[in-house]
Amino acid sequence: MPLLHEIGFVLNGSPIRLSVPVTMTVLEMLRGPLNLTGTKYGCGEGECGACTVLVDGLSLNACILLAVECDGREITSIEGLAADPAAAGLRRAFVEAGAVQCGFCTPGMVVQGKYLLDTRTGTDRAAIARGLEGNLCRCTGYRKVVDAIERAMGSTEGAGGD
Repeated sequence: MPLLHEIGFVLNGSPIRLSVPVTMTVLEMLRGPLNLTGTKYGCGEGECGACTVLVDGLSLNACILLAVECDGREITSIEGLAADPAAAGLRRAFVEAGAVQCGFCTPGMVVQGKYLLDTRTGTDRAAIARGLEGNLCRCTGYRKVVDAIERAMGSTEGAGGD
């Protein structure tokens, strides 16, 4: 029987208390007991970005982050962005730019896009492309994803909603 640890955190704006094995990752926690399957398992090594989540506003790979490390923190998954009016401009930009291919990497790309919008570390195409370096996609050359984030950054709504 695995050693369990009780943790408390805020997930997508809602407080959560949960007993988790000390070896459980955030990805396993989201997809398992919390039944939030939008965050995808890609590589399991923190290399592909399919599992990108925001933890206290930082972009992190849920597949290599232990759930116990999130005790007392705030986690935002793709489901949280789907319900977040502040991310409406970004979601719309992904659709308008045709930045959704097969859809597998899209949740991680959108979460990373939100991080880039929130931090505004650079708004030109090269800075956006650098900001996406940890998110891999097998379907595209990233042009449309960069277009979408650039569009969201340039709009008056951007990360600020409708």
